[in-house]
Amino acid sequence: MSTNPKLTEKEISPTLAAGLYTQKQLSQEQFKKIATFMEKTTGIKMPDSKRTMIQSRLANRLKVLHFNDYAQYIDYVFSSSDRANEEIVMMIDLLTTNLTHFFREKPHFDFMTATVLPHLAECEIKCPAIWSAGCSSGEEPYTLSIVMKEFMAAHRGVFTDYSILATDISSRILSKAVEGLYPLESVDKLPYDIKHKYFLKSKNPDKPYAKVKNEVRQKIQFDRLNFMDSSFNIRPKKNIIFCRNVLIYFDKPTQLDVIRKLVDCLEVGGFLFLGHSETIFGSDLPIKTVSTTVFQKIKES
Repeated sequence: MSTNPKLTEKEISPTLAAGLYTQKQLSQEQFKKIATFMEKTTGIKMPDSKRTMIQSRLANRLKVLHFNDYAQYIDYVFSSSDRANEEIVMMIDLLTTNLTHFFREKPHFDFMTATVLPHLAECEIKCPAIWSAGCSSGEEPYTLSIVMKEFMAAHRGVFTDYSILATDISSRILSKAVEGLYPLESVDKLPYDIKHKYFLKSKNPDKPYAKVKNEVRQKIQFDRLNFMDSSFNIRPKKNIIFCRNVLIYFDKPTQLDVIRKLVDCLEVGGFLFLGHSETIFGSDLPIKTVSTTVFQKIKES
């Protein structure tokens, strides 16, 4: 591979670097090693169709680490050094797909407002505890916080407060979530009153963005969690858990194992929301279906 000798390392953009290094192909054997590791460690399936994606996303790491090819990278990342362990976290971050937006699958939030929150109020739960599991870049937990604020404004005195835990496996994407900064187009389709009450618009025309207001952000605790952990150890138990469009990346046995651990973190009478393309069949879990991909925990007999 040859590059322009006049370009310094700083002058080579990540995009250009990726383009240069994708000339070094990720072999089938190398792909399988990474794919097997990802599925074992994170539960995420990496079929052969993901080979080009993996090659592209890791290309710039070769540049940063001064490696000539993927063989050197793989030897490094699967060594036992402390730096290699740090690189494994980086690799997982890069290979984790994060796609979300505010009020995604809106019927879930409508059901939460119309049915779930009134039910919790009837049960005299004064401070609902909510968990956004697989929170990605933060749109879901911020949406949940907005929903809670809207409900509490319309039903004053019903709840005294609320708390939201937001977790993801990707440290990189969690950092973005904590910032609460989003492109203006990401809030374009939100109702005007929601944008006005809960977002700030940047005054710099060269850096247009929307920032989630502190009153929404301060109710959320962000933390890293791997669904492959033997136990989530989330305490206290939650009244509402959102885990949507995450299980689709796992095989069936892993899906059931994750759901069991989620249900264990849910209070009896609490609600579990899955993505609209995700279903639970053939399980003996103490839950019942109450709406489309919404489940309520019941007492075990």
